[in-house]
Amino acid sequence: MRESDSFEPRMQVRDLSAPGTILREVDGLLRVDPPEVSMFAMPRRDRRPPAVRLAPGQWLQWQINYRLVGSCGGAWSYRLETFNILYGFAVPDVFLGVPARRVDERRFLR
Repeated sequence: MRESDSFEPRMQVRDLSAPGTILREVDGLLRVDPPEVSMFAMPRRDRRPPAVRLAPGQWLQWQINYRLVGSCGGAWSYRLETFNILYGFAVPDVFLGVPARRVDERRFLR
């Protein structure tokens, strides 16, 4: 969801073998690699957390924030991405509870 479109929910279906995909099934678990980070985003993240593995029925919340500099005039913008990823079938309120795993890559942004 994005604030710019009034937080209208969106869904994407992707081929899990496509380049840049962060999700893969490995040995009966879902492997979630760190989301890609723009090379223009600050702060630099030279060291990223390792991949997370989820068993069926578990879910992960991964948060990461950025500061971006605009190409016209150099105005800063800020971005917070929250990925809620469930391995298995979902019930409507699945993401209202406590995740089995949580990765917090939020950093102080000046």
